[in-house]
Amino acid sequence: MSENGSKSAEVDEYISKQPLDTQRALKELRSLIWESASYVSELMNYNIPAFSLLRDGKREQQIMIAGYKKHVGFYPHPDVISQFSAQLSDYKFAKGSVQFPLNKPIPKDLVVGMVKCRVSQLES
Repeated sequence: MSENGSKSAEVDEYISKQPLDTQRALKELRSLIWESASYVSELMNYNIPAFSLLRDGKREQQIMIAGYKKHVGFYPHPDVISQFSAQLSDYKFAKGSVQFPLNKPIPKDLVVGMVKCRVSQLES
C-alpha cells in the first residue's frame, strides 16, 4: 500500500457484501491498483469503489471497479481501453470498461499495465 494514499472503510464494506468469488476478484484488483500507482486514495463514486490516482483526483483521474454476479468490472478510462484493445480481445470490453469473468484468473500483468498507463497519462 502506498504510504501517501488512504484506504476506505466504505470500499471494505462494498467488497464484503459481494459473493465470495466476487470478493476475491475485487480484492485482487484493489491490490493490483495499489501496487501499480505511487499515490492512491480510495472513495466510493457512483456507488462503486474508485481509486483516485492523483491527490483529490476527479472522475477523469480515477480508476473504478465493481462486482457483478459473473464478472468484475474494471473502469480505467476510454484512452486506456483504446490503447490496450489488442490485449483485451479475450475479454468483453467497451469504450471505458472491461469485464473480467469470475471463472478465470485476473490478468495481473494486463491490469498493472493499464493502471500504469493511466498514471502516466495523468502525469504528462
